[in-house]
Amino acid sequence: MNATSSEQAPGRIVLLTTSHRVAPGLLSWPAWQALHAADRVLCSDGAHPQLPYLREAGIRVEEAAPTAEELVDTCAGGRTVVVVATGEGEPALTDGLARLAGSGRIQMPELELLPASYDLPGARLLDLVQVMDRIRAECPWSSQQTHKGLAKYAIEEAYELVEAIEEGDRDELREELGDVLLQVVFHARIAEEDPDAPFSVDDVAAGIVTKLIHRHPHVFGDETAATPEEVKEHWLRTKAVEKQRTSVTEGIPLGQPGLALAAKLASRVRTAGLEVPLPRREGVGYELLGLAVRAEAEGVDPEAALRAAARAYRDAIKETEGRSRSDGGEAHGQVS
Repeated sequence: MNATSSEQAPGRIVLLTTSHRVAPGLLSWPAWQALHAADRVLCSDGAHPQLPYLREAGIRVEEAAPTAEELVDTCAGGRTVVVVATGEGEPALTDGLARLAGSGRIQMPELELLPASYDLPGARLLDLVQVMDRIRAECPWSSQQTHKGLAKYAIEEAYELVEAIEEGDRDELREELGDVLLQVVFHARIAEEDPDAPFSVDDVAAGIVTKLIHRHPHVFGDETAATPEEVKEHWLRTKAVEKQRTSVTEGIPLGQPGLALAAKLASRVRTAGLEVPLPRREGVGYELLGLAVRAEAEGVDPEAALRAAARAYRDAIKETEGRSRSDGGEAHGQVS
């Protein structure tokens, strides 16, 4: 009776999935246990990156792509079969197993989906780097771009990101963040080809990681900070040590929009505790300078404030245009 029961046992199918963003061979402990305990291990892709590491660990892997029916038959008698899934996840096999299970005609084996490796947060950035590398190599336009040629796009994408933030559009925000990220990865890819001072996106990431850790001693060190003001003090103090600047104006890009430039200068002056009188000259520029300094002192971003006012002006223009078209249409109708 036990033998008959064993022969009729439906067995077990384990679909083992892995992430191509994790180095081959780095599998979870449950995955290794399932592989070593399996009666058979199958993989339809003979070039699967995991196979050399599985075989090195003593796992016998058969290159085979059975149908759902064949796989169920293989499990008869209580056998366990592990299928090492390809990058596509074996959709034909899983669909076939689902159809068999839904038919109710046969006793199905136990089915288990076992992720053997997981993506860490930020893992999709690896995909972006790989895609950008291929585009740089194969796209006739992208392969010819330079830092200077792309500079205008970085500015445009930054403005579009700001607009998405101010409009409160979550879908646009996600998309524009991606466009800004593309500019970073694109420039880093171009930088790899510099004959004198090449660097990669990893160097870029390493640099900002080092900077963030150094400027957050209250997070990564022994300093304490209980308020945003104390955090800003840490940031400015460590930044001053790093840069060794002789003037508070150093590091301020003069090519940025005028209101933002004026506000940034005013912020540096106020933070440094300097008393600097505004130039007393006539002209719209000096009036705008005074307004920008006042806005910064009151905690208002003059660029954002002017953009909000400009949007209201745009709406008023469109409203006036709409009335004009309506009035013109009515007049036309009366003439007819």
